[in-house]
Amino acid sequence: CVAGRNFNHFFALSLRVHLQYDPENSGFISTERFRDLLETHGSELDPHKLEVLLALADGNADGKICYQDFVNLFPEAILQGSRQLKGCSLRDEVGLGLSQRLVRHVAYETLPRGGRPERHSLKSLPFHSVPCQVAVFMYYGLQLDRLVLQVSSPSFLKSPLPYHPQLRAQAWRYLSYIFMHTGIEHLSLNMAMQLLVGVPLEMVHGALRIGLVYVCGVLAGSLAVSVTDMTAPVVGSSGGVYALVSAHLANVVMNWSGMKCQFKLFRMAMALVCMSVEFGRAVWLRFYPPAFPPCPNPSFVAHLGGVVVGLTLGVVVLQNYEQRLQEQSLFWIFFCVYTLFVLCAVFWNIFAYSLLDVRLPPPP
Repeated sequence: CVAGRNFNHFFALSLRVHLQYDPENSGFISTERFRDLLETHGSELDPHKLEVLLALADGNADGKICYQDFVNLFPEAILQGSRQLKGCSLRDEVGLGLSQRLVRHVAYETLPRGGRPERHSLKSLPFHSVPCQVAVFMYYGLQLDRLVLQVSSPSFLKSPLPYHPQLRAQAWRYLSYIFMHTGIEHLSLNMAMQLLVGVPLEMVHGALRIGLVYVCGVLAGSLAVSVTDMTAPVVGSSGGVYALVSAHLANVVMNWSGMKCQFKLFRMAMALVCMSVEFGRAVWLRFYPPAFPPCPNPSFVAHLGGVVVGLTLGVVVLQNYEQRLQEQSLFWIFFCVYTLFVLCAVFWNIFAYSLLDVRLPPPP
């Protein structure tokens, strides 16, 4: 097992310290020699334990490390984690800018113990799609002269952005629907989840990985609606947001003991409350009498499509942080299944509506 291998590596490392670097049996080793040993054999240890040993070397100003301190500190650090050591090194480390310190702090709060924060950077600003969604909402709020329940406006679905079953041949609508929201209550809940989970994930994992999960959730959401709720339109970013939040929550649960975030239970509870409230709102709105029949209110199935993507493809992307996606066999399995679903949904949209003689609402 992993724990057994780590103990064996530690035992072998301690023997090298004692026999090779302290032949006189003085009980001390110079920090310089100790660092040389870590550079040579540190790859045998996982990054967390290596960082603990480096912290031990940095904490001795007299240039010597007591062998017994080395033996005592390491198992204690394994049991208690190195949050305190990492926090101190994060505050005291010189040469780091404000953005680098911020990203490292988010990494410690987001990744399990094996994550290596030195790889994180702010190469892409973690804005995600939040400003665009807010800007589009404000534009249509002014144009429709309403912020609450914009969906009740007769001109709401006339925008080129929402998905509408009569206009499903316009392929961009399967993605562009995320920029439209039924009202400020819909936008607020989605923004809260994106800021609480999406932006930190993007800062740590990068825009490419998080963008992949987000877009896959968005596309799966609209396609799921077109297959299961064939007469309903779709608006809102819930498909992508639920994919990210579901993947993150599942990753936290699977790595619960290794997550260093002090408020992980509170953050999980907040995310679950937001998800439940938003999903309940969407279900209520879907079955509420529409303002302009026969067109029904927007569907809630996109939420479920996002959850499925998050619990499959998203978990693989977030959990295997240290590996490249193209090197993960499980990623390719889920990605192929996802691609097969997309192809089947496309054929369904082309042929099933006419074969089933579905009575669609008139175009907006």
